Amino acid sequence: MNVIPGDTEPTENRAATGSAAAAPVVSFNRLELSRILNLYGRMVSDGEWRDYAIDFLRERAVFSVFRRSSEVPLYRIEKDPRLARKQGMYSVISASGMILRRGHELDRVLLVIDRKLAVV
Repeated sequence: MNVIPGDTEPTENRAATGSAAAAPVVSFNRLELSRILNLYGRMVSDGEWRDYAIDFLRERAVFSVFRRSSEVPLYRIEKDPRLARKQGMYSVISASGMILRRGHELDRVLLVIDRKLAVV
Protein backbone atom coordinates (compact mmCIF):
# COMPACT_ATOMS: atom_id res chain seq x y z
CA MET A 1 0.00 0.00 0.00
CA ASN A 2 1.38 3.39 -0.97
CA VAL A 3 1.09 6.04 1.68
CA ILE A 4 1.52 9.68 0.78
CA PRO A 5 3.68 11.60 3.26
CA GLY A 6 1.42 13.28 5.78
CA ASP A 7 -1.35 10.71 5.33
CA THR A 8 -1.99 8.19 8.06
CA GLU A 9 -4.36 5.33 8.59
CA PRO A 10 -7.38 6.07 10.85
CA THR A 11 -6.12 3.55 13.40
CA GLU A 12 -2.77 5.30 13.51
CA ASN A 13 -4.48 8.61 14.30
CA ARG A 14 -6.34 7.00 17.18
CA ALA A 15 -3.16 5.48 18.55
CA ALA A 16 -1.31 8.77 18.21
CA THR A 17 -3.88 10.61 20.32
CA GLY A 18 -3.19 8.34 23.26
CA SER A 19 -6.47 6.42 23.43
CA ALA A 20 -5.18 2.87 23.39
CA ALA A 21 -8.56 1.31 24.14
CA ALA A 22 -11.06 3.04 21.85
CA ALA A 23 -14.71 2.36 22.62
CA PRO A 24 -16.44 0.13 20.07
CA VAL A 25 -19.10 1.69 17.88
CA VAL A 26 -22.60 0.21 17.86
CA SER A 27 -23.91 -0.68 14.39
CA PHE A 28 -26.69 -2.61 12.70
CA ASN A 29 -25.74 -6.05 11.41
CA ARG A 30 -26.57 -7.16 7.88
CA LEU A 31 -29.90 -8.81 8.73
CA GLU A 32 -31.11 -5.83 10.77
CA LEU A 33 -30.14 -3.37 8.08
CA SER A 34 -31.76 -5.54 5.41
CA ARG A 35 -35.05 -5.61 7.34
CA ILE A 36 -34.99 -1.83 7.87
CA LEU A 37 -34.13 -1.09 4.24
CA ASN A 38 -36.90 -3.42 2.99
CA LEU A 39 -39.40 -1.43 5.04
CA TYR A 40 -37.84 1.82 3.83
CA GLY A 41 -38.12 0.71 0.18
CA ARG A 42 -41.82 -0.11 0.56
CA MET A 43 -42.54 3.24 2.19
CA VAL A 44 -40.61 5.10 -0.52
CA SER A 45 -42.58 3.31 -3.23
CA ASP A 46 -45.79 4.34 -1.43
CA GLY A 47 -44.56 7.94 -1.49
CA GLU A 48 -44.50 8.37 2.29
CA TRP A 49 -40.75 8.51 2.96
CA ARG A 50 -38.07 10.20 0.87
CA ASP A 51 -34.77 10.25 2.73
CA TYR A 52 -32.88 8.51 5.52
CA ALA A 53 -29.78 8.90 7.65
CA ILE A 54 -27.75 6.35 9.58
CA ASP A 55 -25.69 7.28 12.64
CA PHE A 56 -23.34 4.86 14.36
CA LEU A 57 -22.52 6.19 17.81
CA ARG A 58 -20.69 4.71 20.79
CA GLU A 59 -23.84 3.96 22.74
CA ARG A 60 -26.41 3.33 20.00
CA ALA A 61 -27.08 3.05 16.27
CA VAL A 62 -29.82 5.22 14.77
CA PHE A 63 -31.67 4.91 11.45
CA SER A 64 -33.64 8.13 10.89
CA VAL A 65 -36.45 8.39 8.32
CA PHE A 66 -37.47 11.70 6.74
CA ARG A 67 -40.45 12.79 4.68
CA ARG A 68 -38.33 15.66 3.37
CA SER A 69 -34.63 16.02 4.02
CA SER A 70 -35.08 19.53 5.43
CA GLU A 71 -37.37 18.36 8.24
CA VAL A 72 -36.90 16.52 11.49
CA PRO A 73 -37.07 12.73 11.18
CA LEU A 74 -40.53 11.15 11.15
CA TYR A 75 -39.20 8.08 12.91
CA ARG A 76 -35.95 6.99 14.49
CA ILE A 77 -35.17 3.29 14.70
CA GLU A 78 -32.59 2.87 17.45
CA LYS A 79 -30.45 -0.02 18.62
CA ASP A 80 -29.10 0.42 22.15
CA PRO A 81 -27.31 -2.72 23.43
CA ARG A 82 -27.28 -1.38 27.01
CA LEU A 83 -31.03 -2.04 27.19
CA ALA A 84 -30.83 -5.60 25.83
CA ARG A 85 -31.56 -7.26 29.19
CA LYS A 86 -34.08 -4.68 30.33
CA GLN A 87 -36.71 -3.34 27.92
CA GLY A 88 -35.14 -4.53 24.68
CA MET A 89 -32.42 -2.98 22.58
CA TYR A 90 -34.62 -1.91 19.65
CA SER A 91 -36.99 1.04 19.73
CA VAL A 92 -39.02 3.19 17.34
CA ILE A 93 -39.26 6.85 18.30
CA SER A 94 -41.64 9.38 16.72
CA ALA A 95 -40.85 12.93 15.63
CA SER A 96 -42.13 14.27 18.94
CA GLY A 97 -39.71 12.05 20.87
CA MET A 98 -42.31 9.58 22.10
CA ILE A 99 -41.21 5.95 22.14
CA LEU A 100 -43.81 4.12 20.05
CA ARG A 101 -42.52 0.62 20.70
CA ARG A 102 -39.52 -1.02 22.33
CA GLY A 103 -38.56 -4.67 22.34
CA HIS A 104 -36.05 -7.46 21.97
CA GLU A 105 -36.89 -8.38 18.35
CA LEU A 106 -36.51 -5.88 15.50
CA ASP A 107 -39.32 -7.36 13.39
CA ARG A 108 -41.87 -6.97 16.19
CA VAL A 109 -40.73 -3.41 16.93
CA LEU A 110 -41.03 -2.37 13.28
CA LEU A 111 -44.65 -3.54 13.14
CA VAL A 112 -45.67 -0.23 14.70
CA ILE A 113 -44.75 1.60 11.45
CA ASP A 114 -45.04 -1.29 8.97
CA ARG A 115 -48.58 -1.01 7.70
CA LYS A 116 -49.40 -4.15 5.77
CA LEU A 117 -52.51 -4.36 3.65
CA ALA A 118 -55.30 -6.48 5.05
CA VAL A 119 -57.64 -8.35 2.76
CA VAL A 120 -61.23 -7.43 3.56
